[in-house]
Amino acid sequence: MNEHSRPSLPAGFMRRLPPLVALAYFEVAARTRSFAAAAKELSVTPAAVSHQIKALEEQLGVALFIRHHRRVTPTAAALSILPRLQDGFAALVDAVDELRSQGEAKDVITVCAEPLFATKWLVPRLHRFYARHPEAEVRLQASLHSVDTAPGGPVTAAAFSRAGIDLTIRFGYGQYPEMNSSPLLAVALVPVAAPGTGRNTITEVLDNGALLTDNTAGRSNERFGWREWCEAAGESFPADAREHHFGNGLLALEATLTGQGAWLVCPELVETELAAGTLRRLSEVALPCRFHYFIVSPERASPRTIVTDFRDWLLDERRLASGQPIGTAVPG
Repeated sequence: MNEHSRPSLPAGFMRRLPPLVALAYFEVAARTRSFAAAAKELSVTPAAVSHQIKALEEQLGVALFIRHHRRVTPTAAALSILPRLQDGFAALVDAVDELRSQGEAKDVITVCAEPLFATKWLVPRLHRFYARHPEAEVRLQASLHSVDTAPGGPVTAAAFSRAGIDLTIRFGYGQYPEMNSSPLLAVALVPVAAPGTGRNTITEVLDNGALLTDNTAGRSNERFGWREWCEAAGESFPADAREHHFGNGLLALEATLTGQGAWLVCPELVETELAAGTLRRLSEVALPCRFHYFIVSPERASPRTIVTDFRDWLLDERRLASGQPIGTAVPG
């Protein structure tokens, strides 16, 4: 439903509504099933909660709670409206947050990406965004919360609002209903190692057993590691191989650079090290991954200009990386 197809509110609708504070007190009391717990959450007294609920019941002409000696139970009528009331409050919070973000910081964008991508792909390119938009401020967060745990993931406009995120570069499946989503970088893993470590071929690495694994995508059921790479390369995975596991790509990168073994990585994320010779590819065999990097932001009828600008710049960077002129279409 777009903004033009939404039904108009009836004239004088505010006069039909009870005070919003009373509805808010009711929502907390019904959710917690306790006037005392509601009072604690709202930082008021239980008597204040009881007073607001009683006034609301009188105005609506319906009982909302059954009072017991030391507890309350929401009535069937209360429980029937609670989910819709909660949805209404959530929509109000989202709308106010959007207005606040547009009014207070129209040139500020908060972006989230997983640590390796944020550090090795995004940060080295940011100067080009600032050259295009010198008035902008990018607040970059590096977090594994931008990695999918399942198709669709916990990716909703409400989740973005709670986290204060405007746009995320997600590492995942690409299935994000009701979100703006564009593919940014396909991922295929190749084995790399530091030169001069005595592990100059993949056969030596497999024989030695020093296999480094980045567990970034391990929060999902996807598996694209050494066993899968060996199968793609026609190699036998050694039964006595030792894998050293790291919680994110930056840790695995440091271990690789210091000669601790070989690592499977997307080469676009270590292009600086490959160009400088501090890392070398051990094989041309690449393992395609189901996970890609996607640009994701809430779907809004009128997105903030800074969000649109940042998305457009990311897609231009994708075109540059693929050797295409800016302004041409990039295949998904």
